[in-house]
Amino acid sequence: MKNLNLYFQVHQPFRLKKYRFFNMGKDHFYFDDFLNKSILQKVAAECYLPMNALLLRKIQELGADHVRVSFSISGIALEQFRMYAPEVIDSFRALAETGAVEFLAETYAHSLASLTSREEFEQQVRLQADTIEQLFGQRPVTFRNTELIYSDGIGEMVYDMGYRTLLTEGAKHILGWKSPNFVYANALRQELKVLLRNFRLSDDIAFRFSDQGWDGWPLTADKYIDWILDQEGEIINLFMDYETFGEHQKRDTGIFDFMDRFITQVVHHGELQFRTPAQIAADAEAVAVLHVPHPISWADEERDVTAWLGNELQDEAFGKLYSLQEKIRRLNNPDMMRVWYALQSSDHFYYMCTKWFSDGDVHNYFNPYDSPYDAFMNYMNVFSDFKREIELKLGE
Repeated sequence: MKNLNLYFQVHQPFRLKKYRFFNMGKDHFYFDDFLNKSILQKVAAECYLPMNALLLRKIQELGADHVRVSFSISGIALEQFRMYAPEVIDSFRALAETGAVEFLAETYAHSLASLTSREEFEQQVRLQADTIEQLFGQRPVTFRNTELIYSDGIGEMVYDMGYRTLLTEGAKHILGWKSPNFVYANALRQELKVLLRNFRLSDDIAFRFSDQGWDGWPLTADKYIDWILDQEGEIINLFMDYETFGEHQKRDTGIFDFMDRFITQVVHHGELQFRTPAQIAADAEAVAVLHVPHPISWADEERDVTAWLGNELQDEAFGKLYSLQEKIRRLNNPDMMRVWYALQSSDHFYYMCTKWFSDGDVHNYFNPYDSPYDAFMNYMNVFSDFKREIELKLGE
């Protein structure tokens, strides 16, 4: 029996408005409310609401014991749902009430804090877990870091926070000859079980589904299940952005019909079953220790963190931002803290990336800037005013 672990990431950043040098010292509101509202409501209508409705219908038709899925939802996304589309929270709450859904912990700001500050990282994970519990009545027991970023050291921090299961990328350069279709153990805390994304099967849906030049097109449920059955190992981890459904892959590609048929056929198949990460970790033992000395992620061919911290623009902005950590904690101002979290979202550093991407269409998803340099200049203008305001409030 093969266990299918179907996991979705849900996140939208607070995008910055065009903030020029002449705004500094006068305008302390940094976000493009119109753009954020319009994007959030568009994605809600085309992805979150219809896909949640599809999952709820399949759970009701086939049974909560048979249809199992998991989500991580950033605190930044939840804030925008509250502001612009509260019906999305209601739809996730309806899924939570079925008992068929596991909600995962992640960083509240969908941030890169795990790469620079243990204190900030732990605080954000606690805040996101508190928010999930408040909204959906479920305390996360499985962890998934921003963009699946992971290393031995990050795993150790996650273990020390009380988590015993973690999701990350099945990167070739850390697996070697090994398969992602087994449970592994963290090198420093071997009680921490590590589940690895099967990137080929995941990307067949997330990136290649509508590509008519792909030799696997058109992808049908029957064909996809055959590919799953051909895999060695008993655990197939299918991890993808939730925006795959209706956004990256538009409705007219047939993506919703595909998922409808796929879920039904898995449930009726004698050799397949859906399981959540917590269920898999409870039943399966680690087959080996996984050594990951340097951070990996699910981005690009390199599967590293250079999509966010790979050039001088990104490193400068990142370093400047986290230089404020001690001051923002001393200030303890809720309004400033909200901005602090919004500025940490990994998306802002992504927009500054100068790499050439093989999946460029997805990397440009709702990117409001014409160039990485424009993204950097706008961000640093906002940062400079934000820093000045913090120091004024502290009397510095």
